[in-house]
Amino acid sequence: MNKSQQIVTHTCPLCYSHSLSSYYQNKYAEYLQCSQCDLVSVPVQFHLSAVDEKLRYDTHENNPENAGYRAFLSQVFEPVIAQIGKGDKGLDFGCGPGPTLSLMFEEVGYSVDLFDKFYANNLEVFERQYDFITATEVVEHLREPRVEMDRLLGMLKQGGVLAVMTQMISEKVDFASWYYKNDPTHICFFSKKTMYYLAKQWGIKVTFFGDNVALFMA
Repeated sequence: MNKSQQIVTHTCPLCYSHSLSSYYQNKYAEYLQCSQCDLVSVPVQFHLSAVDEKLRYDTHENNPENAGYRAFLSQVFEPVIAQIGKGDKGLDFGCGPGPTLSLMFEEVGYSVDLFDKFYANNLEVFERQYDFITATEVVEHLREPRVEMDRLLGMLKQGGVLAVMTQMISEKVDFASWYYKNDPTHICFFSKKTMYYLAKQWGIKVTFFGDNVALFMA
């Protein structure tokens, strides 16, 4: 199958278009690219079960005592800190088994709620409004990224910030050798074009920091 051949049996999980074409394929999965929003996604038949997905996450060893992990998270922490004010309330969406970014905010005086479908399934957070929401290394795992991201945007107060951290596809990325696709829980791959698409859909501004952080300003 060549890149331009259309796949009519699948729908983009971000913009719901059927304008998908083959982007890459190996023995583990197929990757389809949407011509409308530029998202590269993995069809549902290649997704792990919830049990296997959690087993994969259980092997992660990220924790607040890891200086390297803190330095990694500072790529999103510092841009958000520059946008928020004293007393602002945040949500760490997809905090994982060892919440660290939330602790970094708390150490400088902010209050942060946690949500993770496996490790902090606090559904009451979805009834609240926040000044800032962080989703670090999360959106690439989402089976319904548009549903989840629309919900997060709807939880932002006027003037709030939604910070998304994910490794983005660009002209510098050789997808065939890209380590990021090799994690079987990674099923959605965004580009800056994809982030611009979302910002336009939401009618808000997006600003990029490096190659992996996007800040949406409500």
